[in-house]
Amino acid sequence: MDPIPGGSATPAADLNSATPAATVVSLWAFTISQHYQHLLDKSTPYVLYRWIAFLLVAFVYVLRVYLIQGFYVVTYALSIYILNLIIGFLSPQVDPEFSDGPTLPTRGSDEFRPFVRRLPEFKFWYSITKAFCIAFALTFVRVFDVPVFWPILLFYWIILCMLTMKRQILHMIRYKYVPFSFGKQRYNRKSAPSADNESLPS
Repeated sequence: MDPIPGGSATPAADLNSATPAATVVSLWAFTISQHYQHLLDKSTPYVLYRWIAFLLVAFVYVLRVYLIQGFYVVTYALSIYILNLIIGFLSPQVDPEFSDGPTLPTRGSDEFRPFVRRLPEFKFWYSITKAFCIAFALTFVRVFDVPVFWPILLFYWIILCMLTMKRQILHMIRYKYVPFSFGKQRYNRKSAPSADNESLPS
């Protein structure tokens, strides 16, 4: 087959013209990516084990920072990112403040609508775990060990955390939603009476 006029050769010709080293690296990267995604997909239902693994990663990072007494700027940036993830995890996917209609039930008689997070639990776990792994890797690069008086960073982060969480709690109170399922009423097909049965005289 002749090459397309004014263009490159056919895809087969492009593949054959690629260097063997580039082809091997590309196939190797694709295989690793497939296996990595497969492991992530398999870990989705194991919520408890995933968070235990995260706690181990976080403990290793905190222990390293404590032992070397440095990289406080990296830790501060990590804490700001974690705060941003927490806000996304606690926020509804559709903000009632900017939506056209009601998206969350405000009374007990309203139709039940499950709370849909802006940041789902799995993405929250994956993002925070990856952030700790990246921060741990950065502790081996001396250029990120900027000398700083860490109590100032800690004080500033506490103030920022308090203001951010206060705004989030006021948002929950204003629109009357709770981002957790603990204590919420659950209905069962046998125990939940229908509205028609309640209206019928005995």
